[in-house]
Amino acid sequence: MKKRLLLCAFLIASAIAFQVAQAAGEAPAVGTAAPVFTLTTNEGNQASLKDFKGKWVVLYFYPKDFTSGCTLEAHNFQADLPKYQAINAVILGVSVDTAESHKSFCAKEGLAFKLLSDVDGKVSDTYGSVMDYQGSKYSARNTFIIDPQGKVAKVFMKVKPAGHSEEVLAALASLQKP
Repeated sequence: MKKRLLLCAFLIASAIAFQVAQAAGEAPAVGTAAPVFTLTTNEGNQASLKDFKGKWVVLYFYPKDFTSGCTLEAHNFQADLPKYQAINAVILGVSVDTAESHKSFCAKEGLAFKLLSDVDGKVSDTYGSVMDYQGSKYSARNTFIIDPQGKVAKVFMKVKPAGHSEEVLAALASLQKP
């Protein structure tokens, strides 16, 4: 009985610590359940993390549509999209831009993966990926690989856009090794 009580107390304390860390805007740790979300896509539909259960998810946060670094990063993910699809992975980009901005960005840049609108920055904050720039809130350039069971498998903080897609593909190859 004592062991069960200790185990319950430990689990409750761990859950509270996790929630406090998430509330403080810290990135979720590798091995923990990825924070769930539902956001509007560039297509105007709702997308939830649970929609991608059973797939590897590359959840990348970026500051702003139509800027040079963000465009470079998106182009690299797009160029490698067939490689991601071949290994059962989806790419989801998140920024505080509107769904309409995402729609225009995808059309102009020929992007065939989903961009998610986090206008209030709550999801970005939950993933420790929000930043303030000259009084405005933006998504910080961080990437999370989420495994098919919904757990954080790899975290990339302060990403450099050039070469990042290749870095993510290499991490996925390593994570998927039997």
